[in-house]
Amino acid sequence: MSERAKVRAKAGLLDTSVVVDLESLSPEDLPEQIAISAVTLAELAAGPVSTTDPAERARRQDRLQRAEAVFDPVPFGVEAARAYGRVASAVVSAKRQPRKRFADLMIAAVAIAEGMPVVTRNPDDFRGLEDLVTVIAV
Repeated sequence: MSERAKVRAKAGLLDTSVVVDLESLSPEDLPEQIAISAVTLAELAAGPVSTTDPAERARRQDRLQRAEAVFDPVPFGVEAARAYGRVASAVVSAKRQPRKRFADLMIAAVAIAEGMPVVTRNPDDFRGLEDLVTVIAV
């Protein structure tokens, strides 16, 4: 049993980078129960219109449709909105700009509100939030 498997989280909120790469990831690297936020769904919805390449647009549309079929997104609600203030404060304290990672920080706020870790391919996107939310890099 690998060290990673010993500390496998029970649940986690996937950020968009994980959803994009989900088919290439091993299920053992992910928490037992996974969820996405409505923010991730919004990012995925913007994907197809963000490219002029027809093949890439089709891939992105397929990814969006699969996510919609598999997940019931966790909303960005009042508790997440309140948590976002703490997230923005932590980012500013870490000498970073909250606006540059707006979607990632909203995902972190949803994770905080739900008491779940964030699962990401890009842990640096969540630097400065270590005291607020657990970040699981995959």
